[in-house]
Amino acid sequence: MKYADIIVDISLEALDKIFQYIVPERLMSEIRVGSQVTVPFGKGNRCVRGYVVGFSDVTEYAPEKLKEIQDIKKGSMVVESQMICLADWMGRVYGCTRAQSLKTVMNVKRRIRGGTKRLYRLAVSRNEAEEEMKKLAVLPRFASRAAILSLMLDDSVGQGISETEMKKKVPSPEAALKTLMKHGWIEAVEASDYRIPYSEVSDGKRVSLNREQRQAVEEILTDEREVHLLYGVTGSGKTEVYMQLIEQALASRRQVIVLIPEISLTYQNIARFRSRFGRRVSVMNSRMSEGERYDQYIQAKNGEIDIMLGPRSALFTPFPNLGLIIIDEEQDGAYKSDTTPKYHAVDVAIQRMKLCGGKVVLGSATPSVVTYDRAVRGIYGMHRLEKRVAGGVMARTEVIDLREELRKKNYSIFSRRLQEEIENRLERREQILLFLNRRGYAGFISCRSCGHVIRCPHCDISMTLHKSEGNILKCHYCGMTLPMPGNCPECGSRYIGAFGMGTQKVTEMLEKRFPQARILRADRDSMNRKNSHLEVFQAFARGEADILVGTQMIVKGHDFPNVTLVGVLAADLSMFSGDYLAGERTFQLLTQAAGRAGRGAKPGLAIIQTYQPEHYAVTCAAAQDYEAFYRQEILYRKLMHYPPAGHMMAAVAEHEDEITVREGAAVLAETLKGSDVQVLPPAEGFHAKEKDRYRRVIYIKSQEISGLMACRERARDLIRRDGLFRQMNVQFDINPMNLY
Repeated sequence: MKYADIIVDISLEALDKIFQYIVPERLMSEIRVGSQVTVPFGKGNRCVRGYVVGFSDVTEYAPEKLKEIQDIKKGSMVVESQMICLADWMGRVYGCTRAQSLKTVMNVKRRIRGGTKRLYRLAVSRNEAEEEMKKLAVLPRFASRAAILSLMLDDSVGQGISETEMKKKVPSPEAALKTLMKHGWIEAVEASDYRIPYSEVSDGKRVSLNREQRQAVEEILTDEREVHLLYGVTGSGKTEVYMQLIEQALASRRQVIVLIPEISLTYQNIARFRSRFGRRVSVMNSRMSEGERYDQYIQAKNGEIDIMLGPRSALFTPFPNLGLIIIDEEQDGAYKSDTTPKYHAVDVAIQRMKLCGGKVVLGSATPSVVTYDRAVRGIYGMHRLEKRVAGGVMARTEVIDLREELRKKNYSIFSRRLQEEIENRLERREQILLFLNRRGYAGFISCRSCGHVIRCPHCDISMTLHKSEGNILKCHYCGMTLPMPGNCPECGSRYIGAFGMGTQKVTEMLEKRFPQARILRADRDSMNRKNSHLEVFQAFARGEADILVGTQMIVKGHDFPNVTLVGVLAADLSMFSGDYLAGERTFQLLTQAAGRAGRGAKPGLAIIQTYQPEHYAVTCAAAQDYEAFYRQEILYRKLMHYPPAGHMMAAVAEHEDEITVREGAAVLAETLKGSDVQVLPPAEGFHAKEKDRYRRVIYIKSQEISGLMACRERARDLIRRDGLFRQMNVQFDINPMNLY
């Protein structure tokens, strides 16, 4: 550790500007990544604060031109130092560059100039103001001055009152305000005018905890383990447990991060948290403007808010005294990043809590097999909520065999039983959720004469028909669009059409079959505007629609008391996705979907339509029996050495030339081999071609994650020295959750 790499400004604009300094002998034993140091900077050698982000034995500059670090700041580690340490850990574990990990952790893109507002407050003591107000109050012509002073006296906090607020209570206050300022009774101050997302939200209520909830809170607070699984059936009141834990953290002057998997869940969550904790709760997500995100970042850093709610990126909120991270629906794949660094929010949250000294609470009705296995083995604390709050009962579940429907000449996507129940609910003015895990109008476009399927020329993926956007074909990977052809481009036949089913087509079929029904659609295509998800779910909650058709986002965490029927139209779409998590995902989606029904006073029914009614993911979900599913799934994982019975890594090679990527993947596979790892032969990726680049994937298994990291370093050495990889993109993903 001869040279230290230092950034002298923590803003993202400066993260690429790293300066090297000599580490003096006297500081060698103390200095580490994240240390806050004082360094001479610029021509004048003025002393500035910097942060150590790494070390090296070599320097890019002439050693005699480098300056020495002057000192290390003693005492507790500031939040910037913690975040740099976290970025350093992420770089080592996930194999990304230092710049990539730093920019992920310091996730506000750039400084955004915030607005300011003018506030007015007393410039004299309260006693003096009261005396003056009494004198003015008896003179009618000075009524406005007296009213303004009265408003100032009511401002017990002393933060000030804006002219807009004044005008609501004092007609035409301008002249009186000017006079009071001229004579020194009040003064004007500039204050930050933070952009507050979801500022209109204020509803929600506080409820008393039942015995199960109280017991879970007490156990989590007294258990010395850092990580806890709150395992509760849908509707068991996990959020109320979160609230009580947050209350305890705030009482200890600690801050809290609450992660949710979907932006669409923001509104109902912010409503519940703001009603309990007021404006000390804020939100961070990608649908907000850069200015809004920057304002939340600054408020968190300055200690002006205590609770941050949001999806994965909210994990990096720069709270100076973080004490609790809650990850709701912890099993959700959205917590795994699909861009570099390919981190999992649960693992990063645990590492961040090791730096801060707090607790991580993972909540779910259908925990991931990895999390549940760790809880069963005592690594995590386990706390169960087995009953719905207020005595509610779980929805009754029926499984419909679609093979039988075909035998009885029902060619509709809706089984006869589901159609019957939809009619019943519409008559009773109850609401219905219909879940299909595919957006768009149809799965693919094919010619019935020659069998040609229209595929994206850049990605080798079948294109999807979107009727509402002008009858176009769209690639869901690169976004390319084509007009829907009238004839087959391969053989010229006019018998070309849509096969499969998407949410858009389901909505169209519902409109024909149930013309009396009011229908809303919720998927990524129909909700791509800012706050569009909010508008759809609020409208449905207000009863402005009878049926909500959607993808995964409608079955995660929503609470609609008047929904008494949930229909899963095609459970098989996730069951045969081709990766080792297919059974787990199917069970989770079916269980979560069933959990949306009957959450109010009325009993609920969930109807699952499938071609594989005997599959254990379906039978266990229908029985709402997680333990039975876990027993089956863990046997399969142990047999195949999949997580949690081992660790996996995907090495993904991409190149615009197919032959080059094949050669590169073969050479890479040989280098990856080792005594402590199992290397599978290179294969075409699930998406063999994407955005004009060919892809080959190598999967590596190991009992220990350290074996995979050593394997990755061998591969990186090869990539650095072998010219074959000069134009090839090679990425590594530890414990991948999606197919490549």
